[in-house]
Amino acid sequence: MKYFDYSFLENGLLPAKLLNITNAISELKAMESERKDLYPDIFTSLERIARVQSVKGSNEIEGIVISEERIAEIVNQQSAPLNHNEMEIAGYRDALAAIHDNYATLDVRESDILGLHRTMLSYIPTGGGVYKQFDNVIMEIDAFGRRKVRFAPTPASETADTMAQLILAFMDARTNVGINGLLLIPCFILDFLCIHPFSDGNGRMSRLLSLLLLYKNGFDAGRYISFEEQINRSKAMYYEALRQSSDGWHQNTNSYFPFLENFLQTLLMCYKELDKRFAVVQGKRVTKKHRVEATVLNSLLPISKAEIAYVLPDVSPTTIEAILGSMVKAGVIEKVGAARNTKYIRKRN
Repeated sequence: MKYFDYSFLENGLLPAKLLNITNAISELKAMESERKDLYPDIFTSLERIARVQSVKGSNEIEGIVISEERIAEIVNQQSAPLNHNEMEIAGYRDALAAIHDNYATLDVRESDILGLHRTMLSYIPTGGGVYKQFDNVIMEIDAFGRRKVRFAPTPASETADTMAQLILAFMDARTNVGINGLLLIPCFILDFLCIHPFSDGNGRMSRLLSLLLLYKNGFDAGRYISFEEQINRSKAMYYEALRQSSDGWHQNTNSYFPFLENFLQTLLMCYKELDKRFAVVQGKRVTKKHRVEATVLNSLLPISKAEIAYVLPDVSPTTIEAILGSMVKAGVIEKVGAARNTKYIRKRN
């Protein structure tokens, strides 16, 4: 019989690596809070960009792929969805917006979980908002095209009760002052994924619930640097951590630590990427020109326009190109390579 017990999080014997990651996140979180008051316009721009990347990344993990141009149009509500994939995109957009706008009143309640799922699949004819009616399995295909069951989630007949037990266990654990709320989140998400309570959309729901719980605990870097896109960029490691932590889950012998570490590393990467938007410049006046200049001058290796655009997504490619041109003309930096391979580096004296 499956039961949920998070008391291991308070025994003081957690791996030092997890504690180090948690401390690093807390330090960067404090810096983010200070910068929000100084640079509200930058954070507004980053949030707008992150929403598009989150919708793209979370759906791409599940094989739902459309052009970046169409994703931006749908997320920004400049166009209605035209096919099934675009309906999936629009649904995730709405569920993500619900979390961004209402995370303070939403919670890990059955009604809210089902409501988010209903919103996420609201454009799909089959709809959502109910637990699975039939058993499901997580399969994988080997190099020879042969399918095999990688994990058998909770049976449909036991799903409602198991979800109720999970929610109660989570609520109980978060009232324990000896348990770090940040460490509790990925444990809940792992158990949610192992239950696999829905016939469709479990992976996307897990990422929406991750954001909801992170926001409610004050960790909102995912609002400005897409948490989902960070998972997508290293999804092989994500799936391996999930595989390791789900081994023995039904027998209550699994270890949460691999998934916990991957989750925290992903969040830390969000904070590090957010820090890059500001750490390139010292002082309170942070203009786009100063940020581009400092990004190039502080880079130890030649850096391309595309790499600068990734670090500074709220600065347009045209602006970046103009600033780089001025810096080359002034003799501050020099070009390395040509055409598409062009990069820039501080000019050596």
